[in-house]
Amino acid sequence: MTCLQAGLACLALLMSGCQTPSAARQARLGMNLAGPADWNTELPFTDVFRLSREWVSQRKGAGWGQGPRLERDANGWIKRLEPECYAETLLCTIEGGHYPSGEYVCLYDGKGRIEFGNIKREVSRTPGRIVFEPDPPKGAIFLRLMETDPADPVRNIRVLLPGCEATYKSEPFTPWFLERWKGFEAIRFMDWMLTNGSAIREWSDRPAPSHCNSTEKGVPIETMVDLCNRLKADAWFCMPHLATDDYVRRFAELVKRTLDPKLKVYVELSNEVWNGGFKQHHDYAKEGIRLKLADESKPWEAAHRYYARRSQQIWRIWQEAFGSGQRLVRVLGAQAAVPWWAEQDLAFEDTYKSCDALAIAPYCSLNVGPDTVPNAATVAGWSVDQVMDHMETRSLPECTAWMRDCKQVADKYRVRLICYEAGQHAVGIGGAENNEALTRALTSANRSERMGKLYQRYIDAWNEVGGGDLCCIFSSVGSFSKWGSWGLLEHYRDDTPKYRAVLSRIKR
Repeated sequence: MTCLQAGLACLALLMSGCQTPSAARQARLGMNLAGPADWNTELPFTDVFRLSREWVSQRKGAGWGQGPRLERDANGWIKRLEPECYAETLLCTIEGGHYPSGEYVCLYDGKGRIEFGNIKREVSRTPGRIVFEPDPPKGAIFLRLMETDPADPVRNIRVLLPGCEATYKSEPFTPWFLERWKGFEAIRFMDWMLTNGSAIREWSDRPAPSHCNSTEKGVPIETMVDLCNRLKADAWFCMPHLATDDYVRRFAELVKRTLDPKLKVYVELSNEVWNGGFKQHHDYAKEGIRLKLADESKPWEAAHRYYARRSQQIWRIWQEAFGSGQRLVRVLGAQAAVPWWAEQDLAFEDTYKSCDALAIAPYCSLNVGPDTVPNAATVAGWSVDQVMDHMETRSLPECTAWMRDCKQVADKYRVRLICYEAGQHAVGIGGAENNEALTRALTSANRSERMGKLYQRYIDAWNEVGGGDLCCIFSSVGSFSKWGSWGLLEHYRDDTPKYRAVLSRIKR
């Protein structure tokens, strides 16, 4: 049995314990996938080089990253190396041994020499093919390009999980990844597209399938469409906020040609443009002021208004590409806790007339800072039961009220109310994230059975208030840390009460 087979068998065993929900409690659930990074613990691809870190230039005998600027081709591959220099990248930067052991196969085109560091052993080597065994308990795999022939440089590097050499082209996704999210109605690709702060403008900037990795520009459109076709899940795309009309049109036309025609497309402009913590908010504030949509003393108002206007423009382009029909869902994002702004955005220049859905993120929140109520010093001393008592009696009623208020706005303007992100939001803020006792309290609560029950009550509340429309959980898989416990699972072989709770609310 290969490591892939063992991982899938383990997943099947875990899922066999999930009870089928009653019809009354089934929900329309979607999923936000974890972003592409070398520390991604979801392991969605059979080729782990897709999640390799950007190349680091190294000089022999010097400190980390002290090499000269690397000369790279259009796809990010190294064209040449200076004397006594090499290029390095990291793969599977995952703690706790939470990636498969066994024999990995590295394939590449061109002439040169690749070496691996922090591994158990090299098994064999022939031109274009290296077999090696990593050492997962030791952490990251270091891949070093020590030599490359400028006339035929090393390129098209693939690092394949055990047992995948013969099938990686036809089966690019790991079986556990596909099985995890089977039955979810939509996949939101905000993080796969590296939406927040995106610099993509032109079609030539897009992450093509030939690019060396998916961590610098994001996951290719073709890969996202392929995943939705395999899962039979609707696609939710977040258009880069700087994208030109030509980029948007080509994106839409590619999706129209390749996505299963039975599937819908949710089209959203960027992510949380209302959020002053993101670059897209400030870029749109400047543009809104330039266009005199608001006074320069009110940059937040300018950002909201330009977001509404640009959303309409982008929806129109998608509509032109797709033609008539019901395949498009035109999404306007809004802050759940401030429905007043949602109403302003829908009303501005009659945005609501071309909008299909108002999307919110009504998190069940416990944001703990030095001066919040309760504050970090207090919550750091809480037990799991105390954390959950607060979330059940304070946080859940609060976010349910947000849902209800936003539903009133959506109904007023005759648009659907959906969730772009949903779930718990227990995290330290304002410096309190560095309080280790606080982090332990919040992460322990996220692993508890009571958190699973909270997720069930949360989804049931959404069904009741929101009419059972689409609710996209945030997020799929990711290590719990001081920055939050966002993943339903912490790693690809994990099982948690909150994951099982979500499964109990969907039809699989």
